[in-house]
Amino acid sequence: MSDFHWPAETGSLDFHTLTAAYASGQLKPSTVVNAIYDRIEARGDDHVWIYLISRADALRAAEKLENTGYDGRPLWGIPFSIKDCNDIIGLPTTNALKEGAYIAESTGQAVTRLFDNGAILIGKTNMDQFGIGLVGMRTPYGACSSVFNDDYISGGSSSGSGVSVAAGLSSFSIANDAAGSGRVPAGFNNIVGIKPTPGIVSNAAYRAAAA
Repeated sequence: MSDFHWPAETGSLDFHTLTAAYASGQLKPSTVVNAIYDRIEARGDDHVWIYLISRADALRAAEKLENTGYDGRPLWGIPFSIKDCNDIIGLPTTNALKEGAYIAESTGQAVTRLFDNGAILIGKTNMDQFGIGLVGMRTPYGACSSVFNDDYISGGSSSGSGVSVAAGLSSFSIANDAAGSGRVPAGFNNIVGIKPTPGIVSNAAYRAAAA
């Protein structure tokens, strides 16, 4: 990787690129985080996010990793987003219903494992309200568009999750999928959506103290 170059505007967020660059010391998580927030600002109000972690907080998470050094964890420094029907302790959850917003008091085991393995949260993403719909249009937060054309729908219900990955704003996103809510926006934005076999990945939540 002696000729490695990672342009802030277009540099890939795929796992292999970031992990190899982190391991070799040619890229830092804080550089990636700053680039992502610059990309978000450049896109303007694209309706991807319901709750965006502040740049300062995301940088603190990145710098915490840097202070201890690359340790080989599979998600060390990897940025992710999460659909806003999933709880993360201390953050608001809306299910795309503003009036139903609450501050989560627990984090699911699957999501906790992401943090334990070094992933960096960028924000909580837009969705069809209560996850009902496959179009991404049923939301009071404004509808996302496909990354290919503003006139095309993003698909849903995990609309913001699909667009956040396809637009290079996160490496991956945690969504939910009953009848295609994760796979449809993935297909509409030329990325991959995976629905785990029930029971393989726990959907249980537990109460935990804030970090």
